Amino acid sequence: MKYLKTLVLLLAVIACKETNQEIDVLAKAKEIHKRVMTLDTHVDINVNNFTDSINYTQKLDNQVNLPNMEKGGLDVAFFIVYTGQGDLTEEGYDKAYKNAMSKFEAIHKLTKDIAPNKIGLATSSKEARDIYASGKKVAMIGVENAYPLGTDISRVKQFYDLGARYMSLSHNGHSQFCDSNTGESDNVWLHNGVSDLGKEVINEMNKWGIIIDVSHPSKKSMKDMITLSKAPIIASHSSARALCNHSRNLDDEQLGWLKENGGVVQTVAFSAYVNTEKDKKYKDELIKVIAELAKEQNIELTPRKEIRKLKGAAQKAAIAVYMKLSKEAKLKMGSTSSSPVNVSDFVDHIDYLVEKMGIDYVGISSDFDGGGGIEGWNDASETLNVTLELVKRGYTEKQIAQLWNGNLLRVLDEVQKIALEIQVQ
Repeated sequence: MKYLKTLVLLLAVIACKETNQEIDVLAKAKEIHKRVMTLDTHVDINVNNFTDSINYTQKLDNQVNLPNMEKGGLDVAFFIVYTGQGDLTEEGYDKAYKNAMSKFEAIHKLTKDIAPNKIGLATSSKEARDIYASGKKVAMIGVENAYPLGTDISRVKQFYDLGARYMSLSHNGHSQFCDSNTGESDNVWLHNGVSDLGKEVINEMNKWGIIIDVSHPSKKSMKDMITLSKAPIIASHSSARALCNHSRNLDDEQLGWLKENGGVVQTVAFSAYVNTEKDKKYKDELIKVIAELAKEQNIELTPRKEIRKLKGAAQKAAIAVYMKLSKEAKLKMGSTSSSPVNVSDFVDHIDYLVEKMGIDYVGISSDFDGGGGIEGWNDASETLNVTLELVKRGYTEKQIAQLWNGNLLRVLDEVQKIALEIQVQ
């Protein structure tokens, strides 16, 4: 009995010690998180959330809005001017250009009209730091897919003047400028890398100070861009292919190119790019439970692929039903045999990239409101959890600051410096 009491006491002491250590680590993470300017390079937007009545001052159902940014300590968001890949025709280009302009206008409306006292638009690292120091959140702009440029390369300067500070030359599908990573699925390529028009656009981006983003272009396109560009490049939302074999991720050879170029890979918290197998297993189970709940509640469930084809109120209603049942399904599943991709899995990619490339070439992105999100960092309000995991793994405050903003802003500074040099030649 005496031995048993001693064992129980010992276990209690150990448990108490571990609890105190966890509290100390959390406290340390919170202090670092307050001091470090956190920057996410990829946040998609919906222009319907940038109106006088529905906007980012409210806690909407989306992943990034001002209340979520404030709660989670996310300081800087690159809001994305995204356009899906369409036909390479004048009609396609015109439609894409109008879409892009509507998103530029929405971001400007947020920072100038809706909430200028809460968030400001930055176009340089200095402006970002100054706005952050004033106590406001920071908006920056990235362009996902240069397709809206059409064949008018003067629009590169127009996009720069509107605040764009990085741009990818393709998305899902080959553009007029370069091949996309999606060519891997059928081995069909349009340009075998960067097109002649793409070369002109790269020159214009270098001239005006827009970072080249290689997250969606093909591997050959990336190689061409590094060869052609006079400035460093980035992958705005990609992870390590060695850990997750997805064409949206970068293999070790590409990581080597990026390091030599002086660029940065912004590790992305997109579950399918972090761990495809784990993500599929969990989502297959989730979808099964959602279907069961719909049947139990006599709810007509629109398949996810069909939701994308719907428009307006019909699409909004179908999404609302799916989201409602998804939340219920997650609660019902609880601790099942499968678990979702989480922050630990995500930081495994950061660890790998840091080991392969060095701390100077790695950053952080979410792809929120564009499919991103993982257990523990499923919206901006949970941003502290990323810093907490980094602290747990032994990263110093200086290193965490590099990952959260320093490396990306260093590239922006270099790109803008080179642009000024080109302009005076």
